[in-house]
Amino acid sequence: MKLVTRAQLGWPASAAPAQTSTKGVKVHYEGAPVSVKLLDDHDLCIAEWKRIRVDHLNNEKENYSDIAYNYGACPHGHLLEGRGLGKRTGANGNQELNRGHYAIVGLVGSEGLTKPTDAMLGAIRDGIELLRKHGAGKEIKGHKDGFATACPGKHLYAWVEKGAPRPGGSPTVPGPRPVIDVSKVVAAALHDPAKAGTPVSYAGVKRVEKALVAEGLLEGRFADGHFGTTTVAAYAAWQRRCGFSGDDANGIPGQVSLERLGREHGFDVTP
Repeated sequence: MKLVTRAQLGWPASAAPAQTSTKGVKVHYEGAPVSVKLLDDHDLCIAEWKRIRVDHLNNEKENYSDIAYNYGACPHGHLLEGRGLGKRTGANGNQELNRGHYAIVGLVGSEGLTKPTDAMLGAIRDGIELLRKHGAGKEIKGHKDGFATACPGKHLYAWVEKGAPRPGGSPTVPGPRPVIDVSKVVAAALHDPAKAGTPVSYAGVKRVEKALVAEGLLEGRFADGHFGTTTVAAYAAWQRRCGFSGDDANGIPGQVSLERLGREHGFDVTP
C-alpha cells in the first residue's frame, strides 16, 4: 500500500465527527472534469487532492468540517488520506447515508480522465481493506446506491458491481519481500555511471529504479541497473518528496528514504 498521510500533506488532524464502524464503504468519483495530465505527474494528483479539500472547506452550503472523503486514490496507485480512520464521511449525500458507509474517491471524473487505472483500483481496494480492519463492514457500494447521482461514473460503478476485485487477481496478503542492501545501493550511487552494456554492480539497484519509475520520477528507459546521474537526480526528487532538503536530498540513498520507498513498493531494506 502506498499511503500518503495527512501529516505528509501538511494537514492537521481531521475535525470530522468520530465514527468507529459502518456497514461498509461507498466508492465515488469527482463528478467534474479531471485532467489527463494526472497520469503523467503524481505531484498533480497531490495538488488535486489538496484542491478538493480547499473547495470543501470553502463550501458554505455543505459546511464541511474537512475534506468529505475518508480516502482518495490516484492513478499512480497512491492511497491519499482524507478524514482517515474512525471518522464519519461527509460525501454520501445525507447524514443517514454518511453513517452507513465510509467513502473513498477515485481521482477520475465526468470528462478528461474518466477511466480508472489498475493502480487506482488497487489503491481503492487497499483503502477498503484498511477501513475493514478498523470498523467497516463488508458492503462495497457506489455513491449512487441510495442517492440520486451519476457518481461514481460508469467505469468505477461497473467495477463495484463486480465486487471491486483487485486488478490482476493479485493476492491481498503478499508473499516474501525482497531485501535491498542500502550500503550496496549507496556504493552504486557513488560510483561513476557505468557505460551502457556493462554489468551492473548490484542487482538491487534496478528494483529501486523501478520504484522511482512507479513514482513518476524516472523514465522507464533509465531503469537499467546502473545508479547513474539520471537515477541520482530522480532519487533526489524522491528525497524531497519525503521532506528532505539540502545535503539530505543529494540523490544518495539513506536508510529512512529507502525504507519508505520499500514500504510503498514491496521491498525491505537492510543497513
